[in-house]
Amino acid sequence: MTMSMTSNKPYIVKAFYEWISDNQLTPYVAVDVSVYGVLVPMAYVTKGQIVLNIAGSAVGSIGLGDELIEFSARFGGKLEHLVIPYGAISAIYAKENGAGTSFAIEHPVEQQPPEPASKLSSVASAVSVATIDESKGDGLNAQHKPAKKGKPSLKVIK
Repeated sequence: MTMSMTSNKPYIVKAFYEWISDNQLTPYVAVDVSVYGVLVPMAYVTKGQIVLNIAGSAVGSIGLGDELIEFSARFGGKLEHLVIPYGAISAIYAKENGAGTSFAIEHPVEQQPPEPASKLSSVASAVSVATIDESKGDGLNAQHKPAKKGKPSLKVIK
């Protein structure tokens, strides 16, 4: 009898996050925005990907749950709530030296959004500013409007 196991990706991402942070380096994640359930400010997406600084000092709070990562960060001065399913993470690495690992993108089989975890372990911070390349975006605010079926749709509002 073969037992089906859950993805090891959340465990690996959490371990690398702790390892990079424990070494006083800055953890970055590369996120594929085509994966169902990703909520990020689309004005900062380049070629279907966004790279995010998820250091405790860069985000208001971060929750590394069982199915997704949730945190708040400022983009162009506006506080945004971000949701990143682990399947959308293509890499986690230290900004300073590139130490980390890459992953295959995992699209969910069921087209249901992941449930935000009610009790996430959190890292509080006095600073809630995300480090991003301001030249990549024009500071437009992204708003999420869920689609009836299939992938979520995001619309850029001027």
